[in-house]
Amino acid sequence: MDPYILGQQLINGLTLGSIYGLIAVGYTMVYGIIGMINFAHGDVYMISAYISAIVLAVVAYFGIDSIAFALLLTLIVTMVMTGFYGWCIERTVYRPLGGTSRLAPLISAIGVSLVLQNYMQLSQGPNVQGVPAMITGNLRIGGAEHFIQVKYMSLVIIAVSVLAMLLLTWFVQGTSLGRQCRATQQDRRMATILGIDTARVISLVFVIGSVMAAIAGVLVTQNYGSFDFFIGFIIGIKAFSAAVLGGIGSLPGAMLGGLVLGCLESLFSGLVSSDYKDVFSFGVLVLVLIFKPSGLLGRPAVEKV
Repeated sequence: MDPYILGQQLINGLTLGSIYGLIAVGYTMVYGIIGMINFAHGDVYMISAYISAIVLAVVAYFGIDSIAFALLLTLIVTMVMTGFYGWCIERTVYRPLGGTSRLAPLISAIGVSLVLQNYMQLSQGPNVQGVPAMITGNLRIGGAEHFIQVKYMSLVIIAVSVLAMLLLTWFVQGTSLGRQCRATQQDRRMATILGIDTARVISLVFVIGSVMAAIAGVLVTQNYGSFDFFIGFIIGIKAFSAAVLGGIGSLPGAMLGGLVLGCLESLFSGLVSSDYKDVFSFGVLVLVLIFKPSGLLGRPAVEKV
């Protein structure tokens, strides 16, 4: 096997897996707190792609030349606005149905997903949208015939993803709000008795998950340069699979699952066939869950009596 081809596919896989991991965090945090899946999370990511494109257009209109400042401003505005979408979804879909069965919020989330898709299709049009790449260029490793080509944008994606996960880990492990999140995850009723505002914690978790999806949305639009109103469906399924693969409810598991899934897809595409990469990835997911049902880093569920 050519080591350069292997290295190239690993770089591509780490880039793709970083995106999966960022989105998977939203699935795993919501599941960890309320024990349900937010099926609208992929469409929150889709919304962030549109917001980032609009913000970039506004930035260009005002003639801001600094690429670093433009990207940072776009990232911050997109995170804030996408976080607001996440907060609205929790307040309008999950909180009013919190006392009902688990099925009602899940069906409502699917409805929100369809509403968001149609809303963006009607407001922005059904056509594929594009944004200009602000970070271009490649890093070449190797000689003239055999080399590994690493886009600078790929390095930015990996670096931003690692930084975002480190900040999120610090927030969960080292802050008062993070301790409240962990207490709510372990036992929501006991956390309420101890004075923790669990409703606020749940809203916060939806906002954090949406913010992580917003980071992924900004990075993906800059990396691929195009998007449409349907991009949230496929990548949402992939990110959910990554969360399950890593152990849903585990933050390190979400990132690990994303990286493993991204590398598997990339290696299979580059070395075998890109037509069946999804079949291969989901086949590996099934095999892992057969032998380790709680995922790579997940813990078996304990029934409380």
